[in-house]
Amino acid sequence: MSTKWTRYYDAAGEQPWETLLFALERFAAEAGAKGRRLFAVDLGCGTGRDSVELLRRGWRVLAIDAEAEAIQRLLGRGLGSGSAVRLDTQVARFEDAKWPEADLINSSYALPFCPPTQFAAVWQRIVASLRPGGRFSGQLFGDRDGWATEPDMSFQTRRDAEELLRGLAVEHFEEVEEDGETAVGDPKHWHLFQVVARKRTR
Repeated sequence: MSTKWTRYYDAAGEQPWETLLFALERFAAEAGAKGRRLFAVDLGCGTGRDSVELLRRGWRVLAIDAEAEAIQRLLGRGLGSGSAVRLDTQVARFEDAKWPEADLINSSYALPFCPPTQFAAVWQRIVASLRPGGRFSGQLFGDRDGWATEPDMSFQTRRDAEELLRGLAVEHFEEVEEDGETAVGDPKHWHLFQVVARKRTR
């Protein structure tokens, strides 16, 4: 069944997002991570561009999305049996999703779609569920973003974003503000924060 997201899914790219790749490079550089089966939660996975990259690198993945169509598209991507056995999926909204402790919580361009009344609780769960040395990778949308008037989405000022990351070791933080377009070609003013942050081990 077609959803409001179908047009976006049809236009979505295949390449993993740069914040995920940055986090994966950090994991790869850590000697303790080698030889260990790492586990990631992909929150708001969409059609799976990041989940597929994680699976390709040998990770176990729990892919979560509120839209059943997104999960169906991910499962229909022709994953090899070796990857398929390392993938679990869940259809759930951010505020209802359940996930265990993880080495990586990834949420590429998805977390801003968490309702503002639920955002603080979801963020606390993300941080709490990171294992020591685990990472968050993804984006937060800024208060000057073109969608900032949407009442069901969450936006942060730079100070808000920095406060959310307090207590984590920030490995990458980039504020981006530019005119561009959405995946489906609609014009949009982007204001966002690219984030990779690590949970301290002590």
